[in-house]
Amino acid sequence: MNSDITIRKIEPADNPVLAKIIRTSLMEFGAAKPGTVYFDTTTDHLSDVFTQKGSCYFVITVDAVVAGGAGIYPTANLPDGTCEFVKLYLSEKVRGRGLGKLLMQQCEATALEYGYKNIYLETMPELKIAVPLYEKMGYHYLKEPLGNSGHTGCDIWMGKELSV
Repeated sequence: MNSDITIRKIEPADNPVLAKIIRTSLMEFGAAKPGTVYFDTTTDHLSDVFTQKGSCYFVITVDAVVAGGAGIYPTANLPDGTCEFVKLYLSEKVRGRGLGKLLMQQCEATALEYGYKNIYLETMPELKIAVPLYEKMGYHYLKEPLGNSGHTGCDIWMGKELSV
C-alpha cells in the first residue's frame, strides 16, 4: 500500500499533535522521566521554539496526517559549526517504514545549508529503535555531552561530521 508522504516545516497548528506524539512515544519506551522533553514545557510550543535563527523543525505527514517530526537547533555552548539534532519522534502507526531516516536526511541537508559542519544528538538507551538508526546514519559515540540542552535525562551522546 502506497502512502502520500510529505515533509514540511512546522506550523503552529502542529503543536498539540506533535506534543502528544512525543509524550506518548516516551511513555511507550519507558523514558518519560525527569530531565527529558516529556517534562519540558517547550514541547507544547515547538513552532515557537524553532523560530530561533539557525533552527528548523520538520513535520512528516502520511496521507495528510501528522505522523512525527525532527529538527535541528543551535543549542547553547555547542562547539562552533555544530547544531543539535533534536526531537525525532514518530507515531507508533508509522514506525519501521524508513520515515526516521527521511527526517534525519532532511535535517542533515538543512544543517549543511545553514552552514553547520557537525551535528550532535542526545538520547537514552530506552529509545531502542532510535539508537541503531543513529549508528546506521553514521553517528559515533561521544564520552560526554556537548553544549547545554538542559536534558539531563539523556546519557547517550553522539556526533557526526556533515559532508557535502
